[in-house]
Amino acid sequence: MGKLTADAIVDRALRVGDAEGLDAVTIRRLAADLGVTPMALYWHFKNKDQLLAGMADHLIAGFAPGEPGDRSWRERLREVMTGLIRVLRAHPCAKSVLEQVDQMTVPNFLAVWDEALGLARSAGFTVEESCLITKYLLQSAISIADAPVHFTACDSPEVVAEFVRVKRLGLESLPAATYPNLVEMAGPMIEVSPGLYDTFGVDLVLAGIEALADRR
Repeated sequence: MGKLTADAIVDRALRVGDAEGLDAVTIRRLAADLGVTPMALYWHFKNKDQLLAGMADHLIAGFAPGEPGDRSWRERLREVMTGLIRVLRAHPCAKSVLEQVDQMTVPNFLAVWDEALGLARSAGFTVEESCLITKYLLQSAISIADAPVHFTACDSPEVVAEFVRVKRLGLESLPAATYPNLVEMAGPMIEVSPGLYDTFGVDLVLAGIEALADRR
């Protein structure tokens, strides 16, 4: 193979993490997959912590802040949240990576975080409120992307269909006199469109921030 690069290592690490979980991502495993000795990887990443930082930096690079242009703080804050959801959706291991990594060692994470803080401040929020907003945005994005309304690529159509059928039947079987709304909305409760789920969730979170900003 050609010269081993940090990008090639990180790309393989993400593939392994997505398929088998983050515990399967080890220097020895990656070296075997890439056909090199572990020492070849240590040249780029001295330990698992540095590898996690490289993985996180790669994940976030896709929506790290660029030139603001003439976009409003509302548009740019939406870009941050939707970008994070997109990454979490594309890589099943992304949540674990972001939870385990030392965020101070990830330049792209710091750049996104810094931008979000600045956007909140430009909207008129206090320092304390701006810090809370960035925390809420991160946790909301993780919750939206991690919702059980979405199914993994490993689930066959038959498995998904059976899961939906059983869950829907369970709600429809409840006493209608006691739980009229659950029974009536059993279908959309279980079979929410993933696209609608994501966009409405982002709208809901950002609408709250925008409403508070408008009171300033």
